[in-house]
Amino acid sequence: MALAQPVLNPAQQQVLDALACAPRDRPIFEEDLGAQLRSHLEDGLEPLVPVLDTLGIDQLWVSKHKVGSILGCEVRFLADEEIGFDGWTVPRARGTVAHRAIELSMNVPGEAVPAQLVEHALAILTEGETNGLADWLQALSEFERADLRGSAINDVCAFLESWPPLEPKFRPRSESKVRVELFDGRITLAGKVDLTLGVAEGMRAGKVLVDLKTGGFSPVHLDDLRFYALIEAVVRGVPPRRVASHYLESARLVPEDVTAPMLASAAERAVAAVRRWVELRAGGAEPVRKIGPMCRWCPVLSTCDVGQAHLASRDDW
Repeated sequence: MALAQPVLNPAQQQVLDALACAPRDRPIFEEDLGAQLRSHLEDGLEPLVPVLDTLGIDQLWVSKHKVGSILGCEVRFLADEEIGFDGWTVPRARGTVAHRAIELSMNVPGEAVPAQLVEHALAILTEGETNGLADWLQALSEFERADLRGSAINDVCAFLESWPPLEPKFRPRSESKVRVELFDGRITLAGKVDLTLGVAEGMRAGKVLVDLKTGGFSPVHLDDLRFYALIEAVVRGVPPRRVASHYLESARLVPEDVTAPMLASAAERAVAAVRRWVELRAGGAEPVRKIGPMCRWCPVLSTCDVGQAHLASRDDW
């Protein structure tokens, strides 16, 4: 007896229509594409290795956030580098808890209950060792924990209401880590994809990489996903067929097909960012200020006339 197909709401059907693709319609890439992209990265970054020796840097860890920050306001980037991670807060922990709960929803039998998923995710993370998160969770007050729990439940509800059930045949994975090690690990490009679906068949692309967002659209989100696609292409030898950002609050999906020119552009962007990073670390360049929405959260805003003037000119500030 065949199982009844789940009835999808319009938002879920929209996601399914945007990401589904018949095998015959999936792109086939050249067999040496991954090797070409690796060579592009190595050729562009090799001159930096002796500079890393001079600076006493054993390993440079390059994430999408680092690349985006370097190519944004360099003054803020250097300030953030100096400050480092300054501790967990409810807004920072919200995404970690929600993503873990969403991961559980893909594997729990029966109906997924958001409150139960979040409570179990909190229990797992409270006993874990993730950048001091466990210690921070253990020290939360009753009201702070309730705030965190409520915001995470809201995100999980939004995901479950906007996405079709992720059947095993979709091969769903959450928080998938992938990285490219160059020059014996001296420079590493690394990423952690919120949601991965599908699998390649030979050089026929099949994967879809998805970033889940709690805020609104930003052009840098497209670059972040292209960075992930680049790493995937180098590591697996075949890139994903599509990437997408999904905005939980608006149930908006922004997909993009992966192409060889896109990946080449992503490699060039990563090389440019790392070059500039090393140049700034070496003190051989004056950091450039760039204005934008992120000025309002900048740690050096109080001493930045350019940023203050920009925010003063905006009605929403």
